[in-house]
Parts: sequence; structure tokens; C-alpha cells
Amino acid sequence: MAKTGATGINRILKAAVYSKQGFQAGLKHEAALRQELVLAIIMTLAAFGLADDSIEWILMVVFPWLTFAVEILNSAIEAVVDRFGDEYHELSGRAKDLGSAAVFVMLVLTGLVWLVLLFN
Repeated sequence: MAKTGATGINRILKAAVYSKQGFQAGLKHEAALRQELVLAIIMTLAAFGLADDSIEWILMVVFPWLTFAVEILNSAIEAVVDRFGDEYHELSGRAKDLGSAAVFVMLVLTGLVWLVLLFN
């Protein structure tokens, strides 16, 4: 049976509140999220002076923010896994490792994009 809840603008407003709560919780409890937010802001500001055209600028801005978004998802995975306890379980470890790997891939891609654009 489908969930009955808020619809229309009310649903959008509630979603915005939940998103705000997510940002607040993540920034309060996750050092990596804070670090990647600071880096995304710095890289966004730097892109204004370093990009030669709009395509370079958008690439230099989007990749750090995608990395930040993947870190949010990784933090969510870790929170859900940790909710079920501290005892080791192979699937819990795999979920956390996969989330971490996704962040690593984004960090490498972001670095590569910046290197190629800066030294091209």
C-alpha cells in the first residue's frame, strides 16, 4: 500500500526541511564531509580565476560538489550500518568499503579533471 503523506508544495517544503537536517547532521558528525565542503567551496572560488571558458569552469565546479554529494551518501551508508551494532558482519564491512571506494573514485576523478584543465 502506498504511503499517504504530504503532496504538492507541502511535500517539497518537508523535503527541504529533511535536507537541511541531513546537512546539519552530516556536518556535525562527519569530519570528511566538513573537509570536502571546505574544499568544494575553495575550488569553486578558484575556478572563477583559473577556468579559461565556461566548459572548464563547470567541470572545475561540478566535480568537487559531486564528490561532496558522494561523501554524503557514504556517510548515510555508514550511519545505517552503524545503527545495527558494532559487531563485525561481512556485508556491513562490504557496504562501508564500497561507499568509501565511491568517494575515492570521485576524489581521483576530481583531481584528474583539475590536473588536465590546469596543465592543458
